[in-house]
Amino acid sequence: MNKSVLVVYYSHSGNTAKAAAEIARRTGGALQEIRPVNPYPQEYRAVVEQAKKEIPAGIHPEIQPMELDFGAYDLVIAGSPNWCGTFAPPVATFLASQDWKGKELAVFCTHGGSGLAKMEADAARLCPDAKLSPGCAIRNGDPEQAVPALDDWLKTIGC
Repeated sequence: MNKSVLVVYYSHSGNTAKAAAEIARRTGGALQEIRPVNPYPQEYRAVVEQAKKEIPAGIHPEIQPMELDFGAYDLVIAGSPNWCGTFAPPVATFLASQDWKGKELAVFCTHGGSGLAKMEADAARLCPDAKLSPGCAIRNGDPEQAVPALDDWLKTIGC
């Protein structure tokens, strides 16, 4: 079966955007950025402090509307930087706001050393009706360095 693929992501520094674009290229999937209505601060310490407040509180910030037909996709690949061991809050907003019945979900993250951490468990909690596939962690957001692992992961999820 050829799956229709949507690669959706949030990127603060550009690393996750670069990885998402490569995944979309390799899968032939549509690419969609998640944009919060109120952007995060650019300064690293400020964004970390904001994330440390929002994530434990379960805050799902408002995201900008997306022009996509979510129902048209069989597989959604959702990407996020690893913030405090989980998704950046805008990704959590997206995941929690979709109807996952009949959909497959795979997640990926960019990270500096902590891998997927709690992302797969959090995806299961946020998207209880989704069929979850294994996730992929891309260290330092560089898909070029991760090509063999990325190719293996994409094969594992049927792309």
